[in-house]
Amino acid sequence: MIKVATFVVDRRNLFFLLFVMAIVFSVISSGWVGVENSLAAYLPETTETKQGMNLMEEEFKTYGSAKVMATNINYIDALAISEKIKSRPDVSMVQFDETEKHYNNFSALYNVTLKYQADDDRALASLDEIKELLSDYDIFVSTTMGDQQADIINEEMKTVSVVVAVIVLSVLIITSQTWAEIPVLLLTFGASALIASGTNFIFGTISFVSNSVTIVLQLALSIDYAVIFCNRYKEEHGTLSVREADIMALSKAIPEISASSLTTIGGLIAMMFMQYGIGPDMAICLVKAILFSLLSVFTLMPGLLMLFGPLMDKTWHRSFIPKISFVGRFDYLTRFIVPPAFVALVVAAYIVSSKCPYVYGYSTLPTPVRNDIQIANDMINETFGKENMGALVVPAGSYDTEGRLIKELEAREEVDHITALANTEVMDGYTLTDRLTARQFSELLGIDYEAVGLLYTAYAINDENYAKVINGTSSYSIPLIDMMMFLYDEVQEGYVTLNDDLNEKLDEAYDMILIAKEQLQGEKYSRMLVYLNLPEEGEKTFAFIDEIHEIAERYYEDATILMAGEANSQYDLMKTFLRDNSVVNWVSIIAVLAVLLFTFMSVGMPVLLIIVIQGAIWMNFSYPTLMHQNIFFMSYLIVESIQMGANIDYAIVISGRFLELKETMSKRDAIIETLNFAFPTIVTSGSMLALAGFTIGRLSSDGSICGIGQCLCRGTVLSIFLVMFVLPQILLLGEKIIDASSFKVSMPIRLNHESGLIRLDGVVQGNISGHFVGEMHGILRGDANVLLAAGRMINQGELPPDPGKDRPDEDETDEELTGKGDDTREASGEPAMNHDDTGEAAEGPAGEQDDTEKIHEEREDADDERS
Repeated sequence: MIKVATFVVDRRNLFFLLFVMAIVFSVISSGWVGVENSLAAYLPETTETKQGMNLMEEEFKTYGSAKVMATNINYIDALAISEKIKSRPDVSMVQFDETEKHYNNFSALYNVTLKYQADDDRALASLDEIKELLSDYDIFVSTTMGDQQADIINEEMKTVSVVVAVIVLSVLIITSQTWAEIPVLLLTFGASALIASGTNFIFGTISFVSNSVTIVLQLALSIDYAVIFCNRYKEEHGTLSVREADIMALSKAIPEISASSLTTIGGLIAMMFMQYGIGPDMAICLVKAILFSLLSVFTLMPGLLMLFGPLMDKTWHRSFIPKISFVGRFDYLTRFIVPPAFVALVVAAYIVSSKCPYVYGYSTLPTPVRNDIQIANDMINETFGKENMGALVVPAGSYDTEGRLIKELEAREEVDHITALANTEVMDGYTLTDRLTARQFSELLGIDYEAVGLLYTAYAINDENYAKVINGTSSYSIPLIDMMMFLYDEVQEGYVTLNDDLNEKLDEAYDMILIAKEQLQGEKYSRMLVYLNLPEEGEKTFAFIDEIHEIAERYYEDATILMAGEANSQYDLMKTFLRDNSVVNWVSIIAVLAVLLFTFMSVGMPVLLIIVIQGAIWMNFSYPTLMHQNIFFMSYLIVESIQMGANIDYAIVISGRFLELKETMSKRDAIIETLNFAFPTIVTSGSMLALAGFTIGRLSSDGSICGIGQCLCRGTVLSIFLVMFVLPQILLLGEKIIDASSFKVSMPIRLNHESGLIRLDGVVQGNISGHFVGEMHGILRGDANVLLAAGRMINQGELPPDPGKDRPDEDETDEELTGKGDDTREASGEPAMNHDDTGEAAEGPAGEQDDTEKIHEEREDADDERS
């Protein structure tokens, strides 16, 4: 590790160049990232909604549409505007009448269908022009066209990012020990955040959730890696120069930080096992972001410390973090009271959290702020009621079967109405799928009967129905939609000629019929739009969806019948959640448990730590139950994984320090010292994560993102509280369990053994005429059986017995024997001084103990005393 650290520090300019190139590339490539704004798009391929969406995309076209509400308008003006909109060449249909569905409380609602498909830019341009027609009124528009919701979320998250950056800066100022370390930390994180964001293009398309919150969560989850490294550097710099402190700190920080990151990554990996695609999508983005944070800390930050090191020395200030000895004393006094109370509380929290009111859509999900789209939808729903529409896809080919199915469904009280070809009225009470004879068609359009007869004969020939050609077409009936389409084609090809009025009438009918057919009828399947008198989600809604399937299957035996829509999507989400909830919970626990087992080499310790954090998770999600507050299911799954993976680090810091200190001091003092040691780290990382979650929860109008922020904030605060006020008592009582379940193996340590005249430089632990631990620079005559943590040990051979004879030259004495020449001292960052046998500093050669006989005598005296 020292070799690796030396390479990184000494080649810092190379890493500066590589990071600058990576940042420039990432700024450019961030524009290549595709963003998916639909939650339903991430449903598993096996779900009915996903299959229905894929089938509808192949079979049908979706034209641009919008609901436009104008307020404070009288009916006459509203009707006039309706005609203006209808007369536009880019509008195929406008639904508006005097019923309460379209005019209510001096407000008019226009259901506009455009001639352009929903993904056509011209559709949005047309909608803007229609808004201009209503500019004299207060208007509210509801549409699925465009990426307005995504644009709003992006703007909100820019604000969140700025606020979080201010929060992070404030926390760093409070928790720092030197002002110059703050730019080091910010530059380190900023570089990793830009690179992580810019490299998302390798995934092609990511979810709007990942695109929105990854950078904020990356900051909250990984900033403590940089803080740990910076604290290590300051600790090493107490005795070493900037360069050597940087190298030593990095060599120690790499394994320490890597181990710490494994718990967070383990928790995130649990999300990869979710069936719901947003989980794996977000997990991959966050894991990649954390890996880039590690890379930035290990390769960029060492160079920044070299760059800012001298300035850090000049900008030291007192710590603003107080000692919390009173917490340690309280924990020790309550060690027999708190653990039983905590167990009871955890059991209660588990029971309450199991009844958490999860929801699978946004309709019943409150958010602290509402964006323009949400306000428009709220106003329209409040004035004209909310529609709950689902698309039922059945095999095509029989209009009669479709008509019978529609009549049975519309007879149910749960169904408001159905829109399909089989019940769409066009002229004189006829529907598009009604079968008309030649005489009926002649009377409907006012065309000569003989001409219509020839037209029907031509249709029969085209349909290869030669029996009708031979026997006559008087009783031959054809669906109106098919006859109209055939007539239009014949007119276009010049086989049939109509007068101008009839041509205009045919053109208008054809446009309307074509759009209806392309939206509702495909080559193999037909689509019916079923409007329900039920909420988007709930037991009654989900039960009726099953009933729709049972009814449809009676008309289409052994055929593919699919349903898609908000209600069906939420029904499928509920089914996936039941499985994902269990999988994510167990995988996150197992992943973190595996890391902790190899960290503590004990079974008892990981179990105790996981109980504490899992207890915090159950308490976190008991809150929505007690407050009767709905929570989006995805927020639970994501926060559960993050809370288990990230917050467990706080418990690790306390547990590891306590196990170390209890060997050298009383348990009471050990727990007090442990909390004083851990509090700065926990308050730095924990406050950032909690405040980042709070900011997201207060400033986002998206239900899922808002829920993630709120739950993450609440869960982090609970975890901090438990590891400070509950975990210490558990460690005090569970110490015997931890020791009894340990599986540490005593491995033989390779010791360096030399005899004679020995040169020692470095951190030494072992027997040197007694046991010695510490840093040593000097020479030894005798036996050394030591473990070198750092440095070197060289056998110099025997010294002459008489110090007055054959004395080495001055240069050899200063540099080769004592190793305390100016160059060595300069490299180590220590003043050029020597230590006499009393341990007091004595400057210059006069303070050196080169009298080897005196050393020998003192060594014998020491041996006698030890004996």
